[in-house]
Amino acid sequence: MREVEAVGSSSAFGRLLGLEIVQVANGEALLRLAMHDGLRNLHGKLHGGALFSLIDTAMGQASHSLNDGEPNSVTLECKVNYIRPVTDGELTCRAWVVHGGRRTQVIEAEVHQGEKLVAKAQATFSVI
Repeated sequence: MREVEAVGSSSAFGRLLGLEIVQVANGEALLRLAMHDGLRNLHGKLHGGALFSLIDTAMGQASHSLNDGEPNSVTLECKVNYIRPVTDGELTCRAWVVHGGRRTQVIEAEVHQGEKLVAKAQATFSVI
């Protein structure tokens, strides 16, 4: 994978969350998110919606990389397994296209904190 100025790097929502797009190429994407107080739920842990947004953005970047970085797909459905809570530190999310069809794509992602698996996801995207 190579470093790129990715489609989502200028997203106002991504900036609000603090998402960092590290690498995007050939149906794969790597993003980072540093935990901060604005992402905490009522229990002091990372909010599941923030984690979902990290995953969905990484999957979108992986999808768009198959179209030279141009947005050409939208999420149809996404299933996330939340495996462990996050209190602080940095997360990395790696997403990859499993099936890149003309009409739909299947994309998977994993979120890690260091060596620990935090979440795993699979989604279907519609190519538009």
